Amino acid sequence: MDALPRPFPSLLIRADGLEGHGSFAENQQRYFDPDSATLAELDELLKRRNAGIVAHFYMDAELQGVLCHATSPHVHISDSLQMSDRAVAMADAGIGTIVVLGVDFMAENVRAMLDASGHSRVAVYRVAATPIGCSLAESAEGPAYRAYLEKAASRGHALHVVYINTSLQTKAWAHQVVPTITCTSSNVVGTVLSAFAHDPELELWFGPDTYMGRNLHTLFGRVSAMSEARVAEIHGAHTPESVARLVRHFHYFEQGTCIVHEMFGARVVDRVKSDYSDAHVVAHLEVPGEMFALGLEAQLAGRGVVGSTSDILGYIGKEVARSLRSSERSNPTFVLGTESGMITSIVEAVRALLRRADDPDATAEIVFPVSDDAIVPTGDPGLPLVPGVAQTEGCSVSGGCATCPYMKMNSLDALIDLLRREGVAQLDAFRPRQYSERIAGRSLAEVGSQPILHMRAFQDSGRLPEALMCRVASLPKRD
Repeated sequence: MDALPRPFPSLLIRADGLEGHGSFAENQQRYFDPDSATLAELDELLKRRNAGIVAHFYMDAELQGVLCHATSPHVHISDSLQMSDRAVAMADAGIGTIVVLGVDFMAENVRAMLDASGHSRVAVYRVAATPIGCSLAESAEGPAYRAYLEKAASRGHALHVVYINTSLQTKAWAHQVVPTITCTSSNVVGTVLSAFAHDPELELWFGPDTYMGRNLHTLFGRVSAMSEARVAEIHGAHTPESVARLVRHFHYFEQGTCIVHEMFGARVVDRVKSDYSDAHVVAHLEVPGEMFALGLEAQLAGRGVVGSTSDILGYIGKEVARSLRSSERSNPTFVLGTESGMITSIVEAVRALLRRADDPDATAEIVFPVSDDAIVPTGDPGLPLVPGVAQTEGCSVSGGCATCPYMKMNSLDALIDLLRREGVAQLDAFRPRQYSERIAGRSLAEVGSQPILHMRAFQDSGRLPEALMCRVASLPKRD
């Protein structure tokens, strides 16, 4: 392996261990087999507090390493939508407290979905007493996004598809201005295609993620150039002509980005092309156009996927399983085009597959397309290095931190400290943001939950709710 070019750090996964190449990967490697005493304390605290944990894939390796090995059945790591689903399932099972490990809008969504499911008495807590922000969510909270939606309303016959990675407040006032449904990176393509199939005269406004919007516009343009049979396979109600019309009436916000996905730009892509031409490319739908194009090209060639965090995890598992079944095992390599926190769930899934195969020579390699020096010395002998870029260097297209500083405000120490606290008074500061505003006589939380409930109805039936589309149809179309 040492003879291979390694411009990026990587982690080689075997059934019996891990092999990190480069400081970034070596630092991640340290946390996959956590301390047994810490695990025992977490399990005991969760049992004593009758608590469950829902965490996002982007937690740091130390925290995720412990969560993955917790014995409690009420610990779950997933994308933001499934976090709310699992919280409701935990409440249905009798759990009285949910700890949300993520950014603030995730805790708000969990609180709103518990309330909508009849679990208003279940307590929800974050692990920080101060706000845990999100650059993408915050881009939808300013005057630019409000002006974007007011423009949509002025054009009429509009549907707003808002990324679920936004605050409850954003969802509420957006739905008041324009009929709104939330989406995730895994269901957004189906949402848009189904909306235009329901109403071909639609004007659809997507936001706030600029890269995702631009990538969707490119993707639908590609679909419109496909054969009629291929388009029908993608969505039975569409033709190349109807998708071409969709492209002309699909709008996206131009000023919203995630600071982590921002770094996967042209220079990173050029290095992937030159040094990892045989690798699978797995990229989030939020990445810039260069990485999206590379991932889409790989997907069309059967060597990659562009989609959600769950899509990425599922694709890697499928390809590793395929390699293990093949008579000519390939020991696949995957270039990870998303936040590095995904690695813990990837390692757990891949190690399980390799162990079942009982083949000591079987491996899978995960490549981090970031600078190998994207770590910060701490001066602490117990934790000498942490992911990130020192001082004010920030992330860049030449390789940067690939880790969200907001997500990393969730730490193992903060989680344990929260669970040790006794009494409601000590926990008040850790509750999700409470909204006192009312919109048209209804609470902000109730209005903000409606776009999420519309999405759930779409997931259950495969059709956009009639109430939502009737409201769209009632808005006069203007030129």
